[in-house]
Amino acid sequence: MKSDFIWMDGKLIPWDQATVHFLTPTLHYGPGVFEGIRCYDTSNGPAVFRLKEHIQRFLESIHILGVQDFPYTHAELVKAVKDTIRANNLRECYIRPLMFLQGPMGLNMDNSTPSVGIAVWEWGPYLGSEALERGANMMVSSFTRLHPNVAMTKAKIAGNYVNSMLVKTLALRSGYDEAVILDPQGFVAECTGENLFLVRHNVICTPPLATVLEGVTRDSILTLAADLGFTVEERMVTRDMLYIADEAFISGTAAEVVPIRALDTRIIGSGKIGPITKQIQQAFYDNARGKGKFSAIWLDPVEAN
Repeated sequence: MKSDFIWMDGKLIPWDQATVHFLTPTLHYGPGVFEGIRCYDTSNGPAVFRLKEHIQRFLESIHILGVQDFPYTHAELVKAVKDTIRANNLRECYIRPLMFLQGPMGLNMDNSTPSVGIAVWEWGPYLGSEALERGANMMVSSFTRLHPNVAMTKAKIAGNYVNSMLVKTLALRSGYDEAVILDPQGFVAECTGENLFLVRHNVICTPPLATVLEGVTRDSILTLAADLGFTVEERMVTRDMLYIADEAFISGTAAEVVPIRALDTRIIGSGKIGPITKQIQQAFYDNARGKGKFSAIWLDPVEAN
């Protein structure tokens, strides 16, 4: 989990020298914004999957957080991502942009100045390659997703992910791979870093955007499912609806597309990847690696200026 250079405010810095001060406000209070993006190796060279959409969400998260006078444009950040990948000579990698605040300690963001770092490194599927076929063993967490008026849940704000770390750590310590998080009303929201889908009677269902982060991979899945001819519904989901699903799967940039084989010790469907999940997973990888119908609009070649 290391490469040669990290982009820091316009300069490519050796990995071990890309540091910030101990009293950086983001370290103490969490007002940072990040993105997770992937670059895939294709027959035409490395290409970033939906880079423009990810950078747009990055900027929107910064806006939601309330940072003023942000110094970088969308085009500058897109270029910075590509420059960082090229500098590290990677054909396939995970990409992590982070906006963090620098300045005096305190809770007033207006006393701080925003900075940006971009790291890239080789990183396989988040839940492991085996999970892509075998599926994840999951639980419903006792921790609740953040209330939308407690934290800005439409933004990838660093401090929000303390909730995800609590959920993930509890799941792993309890012998599970991942966990489902319920919203404050008790409906299914999402997982620690993934959106969630279920299949019942050939209909694909996913929680509406009001309760979840607007996942870029989630949006890709909705497009691919419709293109494959499936009916897709966005509606409230209860945990017991997941128990009786024919199939269920999660999606995210880090995880990609992973089936759920069991939830709360209940086998989901056949207990392995289902036929609809398999089709969507294959369509996702085809498009991410330059072989799909949407590759031309979803992939951003790294070598292009």
